[in-house]
Amino acid sequence: MTYDEIANFVLGPIDVPDSALEMSATLLLDTIGVAAGAASMEAGRIARDHAVRFQAASDPSDAATLLFDGRKASITGAAFALATQIDNLDGHDGYNPTKGHIGCAVVPALCAFAERMPELSARAALEALAMSYEVSARAAISLHASVSDYHTSGAWNALGVAALGCRLRGDGPEVLRQALGIAEYHGPRSQMMREIATPTMLHDGSGMGALVGTMAVLMAEDGFKGAPAITVEAEEASAHWADLGQLWTVELNYIKPYPICRWAHAAIDALGGLLNAHQLGEGDIERIDVRTFAESAELFAGLPETTSQAQYSLGFALATRLVHGHIGPEHISGDGLKDKAVAAALKKINVCEEPRHSQRFPIGRWSDVTLTLKDGRSFHSGDVHARGGPEAPMELAEVEAKFFNFCAALPQARSKAIWKARARLLEPEIKFTEILSLLFDAPSVR
Repeated sequence: MTYDEIANFVLGPIDVPDSALEMSATLLLDTIGVAAGAASMEAGRIARDHAVRFQAASDPSDAATLLFDGRKASITGAAFALATQIDNLDGHDGYNPTKGHIGCAVVPALCAFAERMPELSARAALEALAMSYEVSARAAISLHASVSDYHTSGAWNALGVAALGCRLRGDGPEVLRQALGIAEYHGPRSQMMREIATPTMLHDGSGMGALVGTMAVLMAEDGFKGAPAITVEAEEASAHWADLGQLWTVELNYIKPYPICRWAHAAIDALGGLLNAHQLGEGDIERIDVRTFAESAELFAGLPETTSQAQYSLGFALATRLVHGHIGPEHISGDGLKDKAVAAALKKINVCEEPRHSQRFPIGRWSDVTLTLKDGRSFHSGDVHARGGPEAPMELAEVEAKFFNFCAALPQARSKAIWKARARLLEPEIKFTEILSLLFDAPSVR
């Protein structure tokens, strides 16, 4: 596919299937729920304070409101702060072939840009969001195919942010071309496995992806040059863009049932399936053997001291599921990190790589679990794929329950109004700012 064809898709009229629009609305609300849940976390607070202090706008027309905070920063600062906030509560969507996440960067960018566009319809906002998922996905796959290092999502979702901004702001093909080039060149080519080895607030680089992508749009509009983007325009990248507008990958994104790195989810689901099927509890279990893919086996193995370590854990996540029956934001922060029962259960868990699972990564996230009971019996899960994606989708009722769990700090009436926006986004007369205005105020505990 040529650059001109890609530009036509990004900037011109597009026929987004109703199913893709509905999925975009669900992903948007799921991501907003994660943002609400992350508002009180230290990483989000630091990012918002930083944006207010150092990324403010001198002109009110260039400002945007920090969601679930109420203060103002620049468009770029608001996008950066919210993306960092979401990225540090690892409950947001992803697409298997990208080995990463899209919504955590493009949703903050949509909210930051759209605040200055009172006439933007909710449907037009959803169309722009769906388009940005498609651009991000192909930029990711193109990048992974061209380099040996496994780069964080910010390295490529910055291009989706740039495409989103150019569409919303009515820019032409040349501005888009420069913006994609700037976003690709300055996107954080950070190595994901470094963060896995030593989990920190850096997470998946999406805060910087949102910052760079929004900045790229505004700089390109001012005449800054940055083309070409190799992952878009290089001849060897063309094949990765060939199905643009035909295959809507936004419909293939997964939604996470747990605020934990999805590499751990298959093992969590396998464990949960065995516990439920055989009516077992923590007191019945002598040993848990987990076989998983190589990247999953490299997740944090010890007892976490920080939320970042807890979210990039496998053993701790499994121990939490074993003890509490589920994994929520409360288990990966605060007193959840000091849970003595979880610490004791962690000692029962053994993890190793299984080559057949590694061979199926990144297209699949597979694991299998064997439970050995104190009475000598054992149960095996068989190969299990992580729930939440097209292989094993969550019911909408599960997504809704997750949303309200993550929004526990909001008054119930407010969280209900926000969730109802999922259906309203598809109504033809609704303006996006009507929905966006529900997200400005800081949370207040019920």
